[in-house]
Amino acid sequence: MHPITPQQPHPLFNTAATRRTERQAAANLPPHTLMQRAGLAVARLARALAPHARTVWIACGPGNNGGDGLEAAMHLQRDGWRVVVTWLGHPEHAPADARQSWQRAQAAGVTWADEAPTGMTAADLCIDALLGIGVTSIATRAPDNRMLAALTALQHSPAAVLAVDLPSGLDADTGQFAAGFSPPPTAAAHLPQKAHHTLSLLTLKPGLFTASGRDAAGSVWLDDLGTSPPSESPSVWLSGPALPAPRSHASHKGSYGDVAVVGGEGLAARGLGMTGAALLAASAALHAGAGRVLVALLDEGRMALDGTQPELMFRRFDALALEELTVVCGCGGGEAVRTVLPAVLAQAARLVLDADALNALAADAALRSLVVNRSGRGLPTVLTPHPLEAARLLGLSAAEVQADRLRAAQQLAQQLRCIVVLKGSGTVIAAPGQAPAINPTGNARLATAGTGDVLAGMVGAGLAGGRATGADALRAATEAVYRHGFAADRWPAGGTLTAGALARHITNY
Repeated sequence: MHPITPQQPHPLFNTAATRRTERQAAANLPPHTLMQRAGLAVARLARALAPHARTVWIACGPGNNGGDGLEAAMHLQRDGWRVVVTWLGHPEHAPADARQSWQRAQAAGVTWADEAPTGMTAADLCIDALLGIGVTSIATRAPDNRMLAALTALQHSPAAVLAVDLPSGLDADTGQFAAGFSPPPTAAAHLPQKAHHTLSLLTLKPGLFTASGRDAAGSVWLDDLGTSPPSESPSVWLSGPALPAPRSHASHKGSYGDVAVVGGEGLAARGLGMTGAALLAASAALHAGAGRVLVALLDEGRMALDGTQPELMFRRFDALALEELTVVCGCGGGEAVRTVLPAVLAQAARLVLDADALNALAADAALRSLVVNRSGRGLPTVLTPHPLEAARLLGLSAAEVQADRLRAAQQLAQQLRCIVVLKGSGTVIAAPGQAPAINPTGNARLATAGTGDVLAGMVGAGLAGGRATGADALRAATEAVYRHGFAADRWPAGGTLTAGALARHITNY
């Protein structure tokens, strides 16, 4: 058993792959062995997480996830803990392994109750063994009254919660809750603040790391139950940090590439000045290591110098040698970006499309065709949409994108033959023909204006620094996303994170 941290990449396996792994492991072991190992692992982690607990309440569902909880109850009871179990199953209807664990828990003398014990404190522990990956079989119906009561008690208890395999109701593949399993947003704000932990069994599941999964799962642990690694390729990867890349003494600014930021519609056009977005992207590219950063603002040339960052070199758009540059296009581009997009798409050597450039693509099939054509010419393109921008490109709603972020990112990457960075909790990085990646870094402090522009500039610097093509471009995008989130994770406690400060200090992370 070990904790999952962002310090190294991890393979993730979807529900179908996990079930295949489980069947293969069970076929090579005596009956009940996997459940015995799972229950022991849960008990071990429970002891480590709550060494001073007076009471452990275990909510057990009717299936094998509940059986894991029953097995853990037996171990904790034998260790002298006060164990209270609410079991939603019945011996006559339980799977064979779960029935055997029920018998073992009963013989150990655990206390059985129809509801959570009263008087639990923050030092105590709740164990959620209601569903695990079994939620997929009931996703089309709401939980029954007993299940709902157990879920509500878990949510409202002041004690920390340890989920067995998955927080109950969370889809292992999407990171979204099935209908009726998550508290309404208005209620969630009033729930007690407490620790959440998840012990993933056999494999790590993608849903633990994206969408609602990150908040629900809390700290994640993995126990492979002493089985061999899955025989198939991972469904998804959890990203890890980039390897250090020290700069050679025998290098110069040309060694690290030129980034041109094209965007920033001026105030005169529609009364909506957005030059700040382009300057944020440029600042990020500069501090992320680009050799030179050129800025082509779409404001009729009214700005020729940023006094706070004189390193930025301002250019008219028609003065850019696009075929030699890594271009970051769209940040604050407004309506003005539509006039330059055809040239950018046709000529840029490497390209990052963000914000208004993405909105322009969504409204123009001819522009989308130009994006597709870039792939055939070996010109790397990275799109960095947030969920609403991805929805416009796919002809979906933002809710539909969020319902399955991995599928949406892969679909968009396949349609446009490019790399897609779908931003959000557990940012997804997808490319045609590749297993997607989920980024493990970042937090809610990034939910402020301009941080997406900073990410676009960082991706641009990554593409420029390695003169990226093919797999290099995917790696550069993935590393930029990781670094962007890592900076937010390491931001000084109590310090305000603004996009400008993030861009200027990205070299510290």
